[in-house]
Amino acid sequence: MLNTSSAYFIFLAGVFLCYWAVARWRLPALTVVLAANYFFYARWDLIYLALIPAASLVDFVCALGMQASKRVWWRRVLLGISLIANLGILASLKYMPGWNANWKWVLPLSLSFYCFQALSYTIDVYRRDTKATSSILAHFAAVSFFPTILAGPITRVSSLIGQLEKPKKLSSADGGRALFLIGLGAMKKLLIADYLADNLVNRIFDFPKLYSGLEVLAGVYGYALQLYFDFSGYSDIALGSALLLGLKIPQNFNMPYSATNIAVFWQRWHISLSTWLRDYVYFSFPGLRGKMMPYVALTLTMVIGGFWHGATWNFVIWGALHGLGLAACRAWQSWRGAAKWDHPVSKALACFWTVQFVCVGWVFFRAATLEGALDIFAQIGSLTMGAGNLSSAILLIGAIALAGHYAPKRWLDQSENLFARTPFFAQAALLLLLALSIRYVAATGSAPFVYTQF
Repeated sequence: MLNTSSAYFIFLAGVFLCYWAVARWRLPALTVVLAANYFFYARWDLIYLALIPAASLVDFVCALGMQASKRVWWRRVLLGISLIANLGILASLKYMPGWNANWKWVLPLSLSFYCFQALSYTIDVYRRDTKATSSILAHFAAVSFFPTILAGPITRVSSLIGQLEKPKKLSSADGGRALFLIGLGAMKKLLIADYLADNLVNRIFDFPKLYSGLEVLAGVYGYALQLYFDFSGYSDIALGSALLLGLKIPQNFNMPYSATNIAVFWQRWHISLSTWLRDYVYFSFPGLRGKMMPYVALTLTMVIGGFWHGATWNFVIWGALHGLGLAACRAWQSWRGAAKWDHPVSKALACFWTVQFVCVGWVFFRAATLEGALDIFAQIGSLTMGAGNLSSAILLIGAIALAGHYAPKRWLDQSENLFARTPFFAQAALLLLLALSIRYVAATGSAPFVYTQF
């Protein structure tokens, strides 16, 4: 059940009605959320109804044990059990099918984002950054929260538990903002990301040698836009879905292609993942007060992040590129201090070169093989300038995508507030118009979100 399918929106409407009918009572409200979570999983495969409760129970018990125990060794043992349980799920569902040709269980979801959320809870309890909940229902409902489970944003379980445990009301303004975010996400995904994928990106990356260097370069830039609008579109739908239930989850994107260096890029791109890697991987390395270890830890953290995306050389190279870039950026700032871009031209140049670096990494990220990535670079290096395959529609959608990304954030905030203040019938009319536009442009239906494969 993809988050852009009609089935999902019918499901979300049903959850919304059931939840707010009992929202004033804690136990019924938690039960509705938990039932919705497990129904969402069951739509993918019934085996998740056994796998997820079992993993959640392990984490719940381990967290209570760590909370109660003052013995460091015992708390480490319990944390180790949680790590083995969650990383075992991740390895068996994500990597074993690729490593073992005889592997029989190939499930549609690798549960990466579930595992990240679950581990954020047990690690926080181990570090005494949060307290373990005594409510098994609240823990089960928070750790498997359905809007975030396919591709994030990775939300700290302790934050969700705190929100789920409190009585809440949904204001008309928050309801309007939720609908705006859902509509915006669907528009990003179906009208921009899928169009660029179907009409440009997939063709270029599948057969780069059939296109000129200029067309291949356009395909690489097109993929940068496709990936942003695909993933940020999913995140908007997740934020809107959570807000319809009175819950707030973290933002995941903030104009990443406006970054003036690679460190700022990772403060703006997939913010919840970069924060997770920083808090739970980077800060776990020993010797971070030393001179060289921070740079080594940065590089290894991003290599681990690349390996999480997939056990191929392409993802390892992608992670290593970003790790080395972050290390170089940190070394430069330690030497010369953080750059201050007072002049708009120097700021634009810094942004331009940061985007070029990111796009080089995206080639490895998107190409199916290392040979395919090298073919992309070779074709760009041919400097052939034919543009016969760059139709006016592709150029128009690309221009709209660029304008949408680089538009001042206050414009989006003002549009969201204006939509939230409009009468309900006007909101319904706008959403209906959007649905008709999507039906006309995306006649072939929605492709899976890119990050659901991770």
